[in-house]
Amino acid sequence: MKYVVVTGGVVSGLGKGVTASSIGVVLKACGLRVTSIKIDPYLNTDAGTMSPFEHGEVFVLDDGGEVDLDLGNYERFLDIKLTRDNNITTGKIYQYVINKERKGDYLGKTVQVVPHITDAIQEWIERVAMIPVDGKEGPADVCVIELGGTIGDIESMPFIEALGQFSYRVGPGNFCLVHVSLVPVLNTVGEQKTKPTQHSVRGLRALGLTPNILACRSAKPLEENVKEKLSQFCHVPVSNIITLHDVTNIWHIPLLLMVEFSYFSFKEIFSVAETCPINALSLKEQRAHEPLIKVLKLKGFAKEPMLEEWMRRAEICDTLQDPVRIAMVGKYTGFADSYLSVLKALLHASVACQRKLVVDWVASPDLEKHTEVEAPEVHKKAWDLLKIFAVSASHLDKLVLQAADGILVPGGFGDRGVEGKILAAKYAREHKVPYLGICLGMQIAVIEIARSVLNLPDANSTEFNPDTTTPCVIFMPEGSKTHMGGTMRLGSRRTYFNVPNCKAAKLHGNASFVDERHRHRYEVNPEMVPEFEKAGLAFVGQDETGKRMEIIELADHPYFIGVQFHPEFKSRPGKTSALFLGLIAASCRQLDSLPRHTLHCDNLTSRSISNSGSGATKAYWHGNLKKHTKSLANGNFHSNGNGVHHSNGNGVHAWRLERSTGIVFLWLCCFGHVNICSC
Repeated sequence: MKYVVVTGGVVSGLGKGVTASSIGVVLKACGLRVTSIKIDPYLNTDAGTMSPFEHGEVFVLDDGGEVDLDLGNYERFLDIKLTRDNNITTGKIYQYVINKERKGDYLGKTVQVVPHITDAIQEWIERVAMIPVDGKEGPADVCVIELGGTIGDIESMPFIEALGQFSYRVGPGNFCLVHVSLVPVLNTVGEQKTKPTQHSVRGLRALGLTPNILACRSAKPLEENVKEKLSQFCHVPVSNIITLHDVTNIWHIPLLLMVEFSYFSFKEIFSVAETCPINALSLKEQRAHEPLIKVLKLKGFAKEPMLEEWMRRAEICDTLQDPVRIAMVGKYTGFADSYLSVLKALLHASVACQRKLVVDWVASPDLEKHTEVEAPEVHKKAWDLLKIFAVSASHLDKLVLQAADGILVPGGFGDRGVEGKILAAKYAREHKVPYLGICLGMQIAVIEIARSVLNLPDANSTEFNPDTTTPCVIFMPEGSKTHMGGTMRLGSRRTYFNVPNCKAAKLHGNASFVDERHRHRYEVNPEMVPEFEKAGLAFVGQDETGKRMEIIELADHPYFIGVQFHPEFKSRPGKTSALFLGLIAASCRQLDSLPRHTLHCDNLTSRSISNSGSGATKAYWHGNLKKHTKSLANGNFHSNGNGVHHSNGNGVHAWRLERSTGIVFLWLCCFGHVNICSC
């Protein structure tokens, strides 16, 4: 087993998770099998009880593990299925050691950080690295390990010591350390500064770890003299210093590890490429796989990496023009990483439908009546995004441009903002706006129908009103009311379709069942199901007992679906979630054309579905890319990489908008200016 360890220095939020995932992509493209481990130095046993505002979303695995959102990045980039043990925390390690001490395994010994905690960390890594995660038998070839936090953090010291010991334990040729660091540019001097990285590497070496590769985050590609200076002071060969500059979307990062691109516009590319040799375009090969293979002694086992799929994906994402607007109605809208997997699933679906995703963030409390009294402008702005109020004819065109094409209500906990979500579901139902409700989003849709259609004004969930006389949503019998962590209905569960011709079943290729990941404590009250069905609400998906409602639909609506599970956790760039694809297609009026596409294979092609459903080819080769100035602060998030994706500072990060970079290489390949095989 070979190990690649990714650490970070200078500041948090550099993108270690994306870097680790991209390294995995490159190694996988070399024909190697890859697995991943994330080390989080916090004392929590897992991420299940952590606030989304503080740490981003909680990602759920097939085995029910509630883990750091970086594991979602690993799964999406590498198309693998990880386990809860692939997320190591300080809490897990100390709990493991204390349990052994209580059993008497250390009888007579003084249990200490060194060697007992450090040994436990190393044993955990070796054990988990051997677990196959790609559906094949036998262990992977390479394990990519990301150490969370920043070098120098006191809580990560036991892990750094353990990794230092581990490098000697596995021996030379089996351990490669990649250090991600920042090379800033001070506005006053305008030059790239290497001193922060020098100090970071010095601190790392003082702790017993020596980097084999430097991955330098910067706004623009590193200058050659900067690389030489880093090489001299950090004792790393120039060929092992990789530039990770800002790009238009994170799908460029695996490509960036292979080739460092210069800044050229599309017009410049074509005008220069026709008259100049290819090296005039400053197309510099980084070939990050070569130092990795050299350090890990994999020469003869690894082949030349081929990343055509990633090239195509990045190119399509950058050149999409026709927008689709989705209103995201939630309570954590001030922090995009709270809904990271939902955003990625929307992006996968929008690219598959050849649409440029624009997400309008709507804070659900802003839709409620009390906000209309306390902050009328905020209330009006929130409703403007849903197009629910009457306007004069002179403002109609402007309103149509602002209106949401579809509405999505994601999961959540607690009663804050619930009434606003119910109002959003009501608007979507009454105005025939495509709607997808996930987990809580399904439950509030049921509550809304009970109130508005069944005329049950007191209808509610016992989560929000334990004394309600009409409990539409109830606490699950097997749940715990005394312990919060790890006590929900978690992990992959099977849902059976009981209405063959329903939209959800059709989107899944008329399958009889679907396996999806869950995370909830409350469920639809099965005793009220007959009443809802009489009112026209169809429960088209149920669990194996037939008593737990999993999927709801309205037959007389273009697209009104709610699911108890979380389909976003299994969406992949080349394997789009069927329900998200349905939402985007319905929002683009393309839903009837979807059966022509295969949902469970790579749907990133140059074909698109026209609004008329003809499925004609519509390539965006010569579109003009526009830089959007709106960002999360004013309500818009361009999840396809044409805007700013804010980072949580804890692992998953998109990369700031700059002029198109990685696209240069792909376009040159498409028009015959570069031979992919020779690069």
